[in-house]
Amino acid sequence: MANLDERSDSDASIQLGKMEMWIDKRSKVPESNVLVTVSDLEGEHSYLVTGNKVVKTKSSLFVQAPEERIVVGTRSWYRKATVLTRWFGYVLAFTLISFSILSFQGSIKARVVLTASMAPTINPGDMILTTPPSNITPKIGSVVAYVGRRFDGTAVGVFSHRIIGGSAETGFIVKGDANPSPDTQKPKIPDITGVVIFVIPLIGKFLTPKSLMVIIPLIFGLWLILDALKNE
Repeated sequence: MANLDERSDSDASIQLGKMEMWIDKRSKVPESNVLVTVSDLEGEHSYLVTGNKVVKTKSSLFVQAPEERIVVGTRSWYRKATVLTRWFGYVLAFTLISFSILSFQGSIKARVVLTASMAPTINPGDMILTTPPSNITPKIGSVVAYVGRRFDGTAVGVFSHRIIGGSAETGFIVKGDANPSPDTQKPKIPDITGVVIFVIPLIGKFLTPKSLMVIIPLIFGLWLILDALKNE
């Protein structure tokens, strides 16, 4: 708590814990005011010395201090959160731009897995990234995405299963890790749309309309909290 020292009519004393600051009130301008701001682990302490009074206040009401001068309390957490958010944004932007370029070139494609036929290697909701067989040659042990067809050749969907046998010439034998038997179809190179190169767990579950309705307000609420900490 700040106190005006009663022993002197010309000086003001501000007591901050173990620290005491003396301010000479003698001035050629009678209406002069002095704003004192001290920062510690507990936050900002600002006092306005005016006339014969010492009033506790906030420096933001009078001046805009540089960030490096006052970075304590909630502002310290705000600064750290801002730095982390900024770097996360840079990484996310770089990743999205890189993926967009590679996807446009046809080098990489993303697909969300809907079934558990490849569990536990690939689970429902995981996103797989694939590259065309022209970039990576399918072989035994590779997980490939191929176009499943009926006996008459009509396409019915894309399946992502592991190659367990066969060859590019005679057709690959493919099987889901969790399936008891191999697939009936033996896809050849023209049927294989990509070889799986990376699996991103669970991200597909957050891309549904219901999940986005929760995530978007959550991000907006986080932004409001950070903005409030900034102005604290």
